[in-house]
Amino acid sequence: MHKTIDTMIPASILAAAIAAATVTSAQAMDMQGMAMPASPAAAKPAMPAPAPGAPGAPGATMAGMNMPGMSMPAGTAAPPTASASAAARPMAGMQGMQDMEMPAKQAPAGSGAPAGALPSAKAMPGMDMPGMSMPAGSASAAAGTGPRRADADSGGYTLTTGPYIPAGVKPPRMADQESFGSVLVDRLERAYGHDSGNWTAYDVQAWYGRDFNRLVLKAEGQASQGRLQDARTELLWGHAIAAYWDSQLGVRHDNGSGPDRNWLAFGVQGLAPYWFNVEATGYLGDQGRSALRLSASYELLLTQRVVLQPQLELNAYGKDDPARGIGSGLSDATAGLRLRYDISRQFSPYIGVEWSGRFGRTGDYAQAAGERRDTTDLVAGVHFWF
Repeated sequence: MHKTIDTMIPASILAAAIAAATVTSAQAMDMQGMAMPASPAAAKPAMPAPAPGAPGAPGATMAGMNMPGMSMPAGTAAPPTASASAAARPMAGMQGMQDMEMPAKQAPAGSGAPAGALPSAKAMPGMDMPGMSMPAGSASAAAGTGPRRADADSGGYTLTTGPYIPAGVKPPRMADQESFGSVLVDRLERAYGHDSGNWTAYDVQAWYGRDFNRLVLKAEGQASQGRLQDARTELLWGHAIAAYWDSQLGVRHDNGSGPDRNWLAFGVQGLAPYWFNVEATGYLGDQGRSALRLSASYELLLTQRVVLQPQLELNAYGKDDPARGIGSGLSDATAGLRLRYDISRQFSPYIGVEWSGRFGRTGDYAQAAGERRDTTDLVAGVHFWF
């Protein structure tokens, strides 16, 4: 009597546990879209049910399982089959699964799951269901065969079409596709000298174009006693060759005292390390004339509004030009120091001092005309841009 009780209790507990685990696994199966044929499967030979209390007696059933999308025809439940495990239990209410059809989306190929693994909500690899067929077709509608365009998900909108572009309005463009312009009056000043008298000077630079290509105009000169004494005007094409640097190619025209001169100009302009503004330009003229001009300046911010600006300019020529009072070699140099106050970032008055000297044959021509080789002048003017 005691031996029989000991055998029945473990078998019942074990059967209940296995049945509960089977129900949980079956509920996780995603078998939507599966159709059960109306004709029940061929009945298998029935096996005699074990006596109550025997080790093989059923401890639980699978009645009440809910598998969305499956249709179960009325019929007798399939009798249990023989199993090596004494804990195997029948699944009441389920018919055979022959001739079932599963859509391709239910069984993605190449999932890599091992055979015999428990089915999951994603895939059921390794399952052998006789009579099941997979319809031909693509495994996934999202699988593409060609490259995707950048605006594939824009709903048909582009930079030139769409409700956000009213009629007659230019479509939006990148900054380097637009043309901009600026005018910088670096110096517009009046100079007061003890020996050289008073004179007015200007140094203007303007440009129009885009980030990589632009038209550049440079003009610098001096006027005294109502007459233009010396002037240099350049019209250049500027092209960006590196960060902060432009190459420049164009023409230069000199006028004022003496005959006019025309030059072919080529050079570079940019911002050197440590924030030095640098210009280096070479010139070729008629009758074998050549020239070189170097200019550098620096802006030292004493405060956010007070700026000290040193500036240096050198000019050299390849041959003498007595008609304009120019000798070969290093012709002249100018060094200035200006202190300005930024009323705004675009307008600044300043005061300063400037020294200029003429060397070699250029100095000789100046002395022959009754002028000094070098002068020092006080200057006052404005610096602005727009």
